[in-house]
Amino acid sequence: MTLLNLPLVNWGHGVILISIFGVVCLGLVLVVYSLMKNDKKKQE
Repeated sequence: MTLLNLPLVNWGHGVILISIFGVVCLGLVLVVYSLMKNDKKKQE
């Protein structure tokens, strides 16, 4: 049971993973937004 509860107690590791996940999501949103912006310029 201690092995199952270890990731929940280790806040440092969790914060690092959540911050990396947030940065990756933000990067994907910016890439999609830039692609949409470029497609609109090509259509006009």
